[in-house]
Amino acid sequence: MAEKLTANHSSLTLADADQIIIEALRLRLKHDMLPLAVVVLDSGGHVVSFKREDGCGILRHDIAIGKAWASIGMGMPTRHIRDRLEDRPNFQAALAAASGGRFIPTPGGVLIVNQEGIALGAVGISGDASDKDEYCAIEAVKYAGFIAEPPMPAHNWNDGRL
Repeated sequence: MAEKLTANHSSLTLADADQIIIEALRLRLKHDMLPLAVVVLDSGGHVVSFKREDGCGILRHDIAIGKAWASIGMGMPTRHIRDRLEDRPNFQAALAAASGGRFIPTPGGVLIVNQEGIALGAVGISGDASDKDEYCAIEAVKYAGFIAEPPMPAHNWNDGRL
């Protein structure tokens, strides 16, 4: 009798992750932003899909993963993490150590939530100002039919400069 492999289940499909990434990159072009690195992680923190545009710095991959990892790891978007921990640098350092350096609490890490309110994963974007990264993430998650957390970008998202 032949052995049979049992398929694993991911909280996000590759098709959904790719749709989020493609839309984020489309928005980047529409708003004439700098090249981006975009990653989608499932609820276990595993990479489902990743793209880095030509011209994007080599650290952007790790920064995008760190934003998504922080978001899914703490169960909140990185903008909220930044705001809650701004006066707690020791705790931020502890979280960075506990995550093996994959904890980047700056805007651009957005939760991907289903209609039942369950986080299926997170998207992390790096390449332009953090609020612009976050804008692309939020709008791409919504475009793919999910709920983004946070649901709206910062009111002045397009004002940021590197």
